[in-house]
Amino acid sequence: MPFIDTKDLPTNLQEIPDSPKTGLHVLGEAWPDNLKRLCIVGSRKPTDYGLAVLDKLLSDLSGRPISIISGLALGIDSAAHRGALKNQLHTVAFPGSGLDESVIYPASNRQLAKDIINSGGGLVSEYDPKQKSAQWTFPRRNRLMAGLADTVLVVEAGIKSGTLITARLALDYNRDVLAIPGSVFSPNSAGPHMLLNDGAKLVQSADDILEALGIQTSIAKTIDIETLSDDEQTIYRLIRSEPRTKDELIKLSGLDTTRALSVITMLELKGITQERLGKVYLN
Repeated sequence: MPFIDTKDLPTNLQEIPDSPKTGLHVLGEAWPDNLKRLCIVGSRKPTDYGLAVLDKLLSDLSGRPISIISGLALGIDSAAHRGALKNQLHTVAFPGSGLDESVIYPASNRQLAKDIINSGGGLVSEYDPKQKSAQWTFPRRNRLMAGLADTVLVVEAGIKSGTLITARLALDYNRDVLAIPGSVFSPNSAGPHMLLNDGAKLVQSADDILEALGIQTSIAKTIDIETLSDDEQTIYRLIRSEPRTKDELIKLSGLDTTRALSVITMLELKGITQERLGKVYLN
């Protein structure tokens, strides 16, 4: 199983106070370049409201240069990973166990772990490959999720939960912490509301997340399409309607293959588009 030495870990992880002593076991692609990292955590027993809000946010983040980090647990963690896969966002999971399939916990998420790898995402653990999950393994892995992240989003959580451990660690590491408000009648809202009272940033839309990550909320406002060539405008409009593969762009644009590929490359060089997971997106 691939093992990444401490000196080769992302700077975010090297700089936390309790950084991995030797390194981490990694399967797949755990930290691609040029992606902002959003850690999403929450209750293992979320409400329909929490799941609906998370689904909407991830849908609105589709196509953005973001990696979704979570812990492969039941509830919000699983929904975050599945939502990332559904919306073609990179995702990386930190299970509270080793990475051997026989010990991935919960067992019901072993297929999800495979789907993450097959989608171009990654699994990460500092534990021996066959280390089973235990009460002490989860708080330890929480620090890695908070450490790798640029920003942490809390969806739902009780007052006494591992989710709040991750949020407090993120604050200790000088990461932005975001929280989704909920019903005052729901125990699952108590954690986010406490964080909001303590200075966490309120999330009402995907734009709030993009702002925290330092990503432009609307590239359409900053691009004067008239400055693009006719062929660039054709490709741009096709991508603006939805992310597409290069083959789709060639076919739909009506340009010959060489010209279309040249235009696609030029748009990327201008910082307007970026290719990820086999499709071309607006930045």
